[in-house]
Amino acid sequence: MSAPHTDVEQVEQANTAFYEALERGDFEEVSALWLTPADLGVDETYHDPADTGVISCVHPGWPVLTGRGEVLRSYALIMANTDYIQFFLTDVHVSVTGDTAVVTCTENILSGGPAPEGGDELGPLVGQLVVATNVFRRTPEGWKLWSHHASPVLAENDESEDDDPPS
Repeated sequence: MSAPHTDVEQVEQANTAFYEALERGDFEEVSALWLTPADLGVDETYHDPADTGVISCVHPGWPVLTGRGEVLRSYALIMANTDYIQFFLTDVHVSVTGDTAVVTCTENILSGGPAPEGGDELGPLVGQLVVATNVFRRTPEGWKLWSHHASPVLAENDESEDDDPPS
């Protein structure tokens, strides 16, 4: 595979790397993909590195998390409690303006936890449909996540009220 040559390709690669690291449960890689105070040119001697740069994350059903400490703790918690997760991204759209990029996509998620009562096999797999917006910022080391916001997609009922038989 050739190296990406455009900003859009580089952002797509960073976005894919984020989801692949989550699938592998690679906390170090997930951490490296998020902005740090140093990426923003902030002197950590005078600022709390956990809050500087105010990265943010919203997982479906969670409150807004801000700062590297809160955001990365949330991913550690998710990874510790998820034995299997796979993302199939669809409807991916990338927009780049200057040093900021926005990726919108649909996360088609398949996940599973441990088997009940300590069995060795994987517990039941669950599918979930989530729409996400990932905001990236260009750094000297490449594009890094600034914000992730994911919301569940509510299932639509295909039957309308007009389809009901008359009483």
